[in-house]
Amino acid sequence: MATARTPQGATGTGAATGNKGRSRVSGSDRVHGSVRAIGRALRLPFTAAARGIRRATHAHGAGESGLGKLIELHGVNGAGDMMVTVALASTVFFSVPTDEARGRVALYLAITMAPFTVLAPVIGPLLDKLPHGRRAAMAGAMLARALLALVLSGAVVTGSIEMYPAALGVLVASKAYGVVRSAVVPRLLPPRFSLVKANSRVTLGGLLATGIAAPVAAGLQVLGPRYPLYGAFLIFVAGTFLSFSLPRKVDSAKGEDTALLAADEQHLHGPHRRPVKRPGLRTVGIAVTHALGANASLRWLSGFLTFFLAFLLREHPLTGQSAAVSLGMVAVAAGAGNALGTAVGAGLRSRAPELIIVTVVAVVLGAAITAAVFFGAFLVACLTAFAGFSQALSKLSLDALIQRDVPEPVRASAFARSETLLQMSWVFGGAVGIVMPLNGPLGLSVAAVVVAVGWGTTVRGLLRSARHGGPARPGPV
Repeated sequence: MATARTPQGATGTGAATGNKGRSRVSGSDRVHGSVRAIGRALRLPFTAAARGIRRATHAHGAGESGLGKLIELHGVNGAGDMMVTVALASTVFFSVPTDEARGRVALYLAITMAPFTVLAPVIGPLLDKLPHGRRAAMAGAMLARALLALVLSGAVVTGSIEMYPAALGVLVASKAYGVVRSAVVPRLLPPRFSLVKANSRVTLGGLLATGIAAPVAAGLQVLGPRYPLYGAFLIFVAGTFLSFSLPRKVDSAKGEDTALLAADEQHLHGPHRRPVKRPGLRTVGIAVTHALGANASLRWLSGFLTFFLAFLLREHPLTGQSAAVSLGMVAVAAGAGNALGTAVGAGLRSRAPELIIVTVVAVVLGAAITAAVFFGAFLVACLTAFAGFSQALSKLSLDALIQRDVPEPVRASAFARSETLLQMSWVFGGAVGIVMPLNGPLGLSVAAVVVAVGWGTTVRGLLRSARHGGPARPGPV
């Protein structure tokens, strides 16, 4: 009987051991399941955001045409530029007293912006000679900024002279990217997409990425001035690889020619009909050239306000606010205006973009005069908001005119050259903002005069073009 009980006891022990094994296995499974669930929960905000961004950028045929990838690339570009901007601003502007900062920023402009004004006119024609390598050109601009960000990461700590040529290189590479991007957009239009709508989507993608990158860059800046530049390096490296994900048709130059950007009575409708030994800036038509002049005045105003208000509000903050808060309010107002103008431009289907340009420049002129006469915190914020709104909407209208009046074979070249001229206007505006005395009414009066000249010299030609309607072209404006 004892032996009979022994097997039963052994069997019972084995069963108990098996139950314990199964318990351990099931417990381990529960732990692993919990870890996986926690991992999924932690990844969910990022994956959901990524899926949401992908759906937004690839909507309405943008994914099939390749425009969605360009929107994402432009977002990467904006985020990287913001990282560099925060690092340089904290080094050149915020780290020293106002008087010394003006000198340092003036030196920065002299060493970086002045050579850029010489190089900028060359960028468009040079890139015209590389129509088959646009993806490589964009990747090259990204990679160059990635490497220069590493150089800057050491220079901003030591304050060495290397910072200035490196910053110039970043600026030139950034503008080269912008020129190529403008030339690429017409190649990636989805069906029934206007060029205005496509450009507004690309711009909104860049603005969104910049808005996200700004607080991240500020957080990295707390750790040290070099950390935002490390972030810029990683972002630009990602942009280098993303550039090659664009469709191969971006590199196609089939049917393209060189555009000339000033009205010529013999060539009012775009491409030159007779051989030109050395192409100049003429022949795309009166509407485009006047629209470019009006946009140049608004871009000048943007550069002027950027630097003039930065120093003015640091020395004389808005009533009841600190310098940092004052600068933040003005920056937010300008960014909000820019985003709103881009969004409005995407929804407009006006067939007279000339009227839009005339109207928005007149509104900015009125805002500048009002802010100069009744100088105050609210009116300064309103001026920056109107300037951002008008610059965005006016640029989209210029895009519409290029789409309408410039034949497709030369349209990409027209975008490249117009973007270069607008960047030069911003540089000159910034230089004037640096040397102006820190007197609010005086500075804004000068700004109003420049905008008035830009408006007065272009309004007649734009209105005449609007009355004639311009060359008829299918598709929404």
